[in-house]
Amino acid sequence: MTEPLVLDPASGSRMMYFDKTDDRVLFGDIRTESHVLCDGRALNIEPDMEMDFRYLPFADGTFRVVVFDPPHLVRVGENAWMGKKYGRLDPLNWRTDIAAGFAECFRVLANDGVLIFKWNETQIPVSQILALTPHRPLVGHKSGKTARTHWVTFIKTHEPTSQESERG
Repeated sequence: MTEPLVLDPASGSRMMYFDKTDDRVLFGDIRTESHVLCDGRALNIEPDMEMDFRYLPFADGTFRVVVFDPPHLVRVGENAWMGKKYGRLDPLNWRTDIAAGFAECFRVLANDGVLIFKWNETQIPVSQILALTPHRPLVGHKSGKTARTHWVTFIKTHEPTSQESERG
């Protein structure tokens, strides 16, 4: 088997994948746990590798594609099924955590690689989230019954930072 081309460092229960065992993807998450949801369904979070999206254990430019779907809830109870299913962000440090996640995802992404970002703005507007990375989105799409889930695609290119632009 070859090394996976795709990294998903916050894959949770892999709910958005057609093939939840796709060997092209390295499924990661900070947690390994199982729950029974309120409707009796099993929820299993079983990453190929436990990892924290803020501190990824890979060399720069390792992956051709990164899928970044971090937790998006800051106000959710300890035993709430949504928290178990989607994870939680620290209410005090979510900006720092998401900014670090973007930085790490772009760091391990190969040049000209693609980052697919998913965000549900039930609690935090996507505009606040996109402001946490200097990388420019290429395309985006709203989905879901209330159009609160945003799919955003980036391509990693070298774009001068504001400091580099000022130095000319």
